[in-house]
Amino acid sequence: MKLNVKTETDKEIINIFDIDVPIQLKNKISTGLDYFDTAIGGKGFTPSMVTLFTGTPGAGKTTMMLELANSMTGNGCNVLFNTAEESLYQLKMTVERLSLRHGFKAGQETNVNKLLANCKEMMDAEPGKPFFVIVDSLQCLVNGDGNNHSASSTQKCLQKITDFCKEHYCNAIVIGQVTKNGSMAGRNVLKHMVDSMISLSVEEKDEDLMGCRILRVNKNRFGGAGHIMILTLKSAGFSEISRISFG
Repeated sequence: MKLNVKTETDKEIINIFDIDVPIQLKNKISTGLDYFDTAIGGKGFTPSMVTLFTGTPGAGKTTMMLELANSMTGNGCNVLFNTAEESLYQLKMTVERLSLRHGFKAGQETNVNKLLANCKEMMDAEPGKPFFVIVDSLQCLVNGDGNNHSASSTQKCLQKITDFCKEHYCNAIVIGQVTKNGSMAGRNVLKHMVDSMISLSVEEKDEDLMGCRILRVNKNRFGGAGHIMILTLKSAGFSEISRISFG
């Protein structure tokens, strides 16, 4: 039974026991990368999940996302890697260096509205497949309202991506730029708009782990947080050394 009470935004207030959770939210989609699945709770992504992926310069964010896109395609997903940070030639050379074999769709759209239209077209073409879009990076997107690359425009772009994923039960991983000291570039509100936050950094203090990559899950609404994966990054890509879990 729904309670006949309205909020100021005219949304119904509902008894928690009367809420039916969509079946899509009870599923998990494995990435095919054991260390990444473990980092986000053990079984993979929940449909509709939006992830903000940050990291220090040179940590290997793009490399990790290319490996992820390739692996998820191999696991039966429909994946779009949309970049404005690098050319498609650069991406292809990295794909060849990493010996990736499954492939994925790639694009360079900077207008968020056109990007989401491309996503919908790809989803409609393969309706039976889970859909993922990887955006490199958020700060390169424009909202199309003439107020390009401002903090408010960046926020609107992320909000549109989030709304799209919630409506269509698809997933987005959005790379966010950081400053030289490792702080997130842009408004703190961006951190609250997403379902999960993951960071990748280079270890510089521990002599035994010097140069290793540290993958941390700082927030996860659909699984455990506090997971830390210790990885190496070589010319052939990432490999796991160890893992720590506080969740």
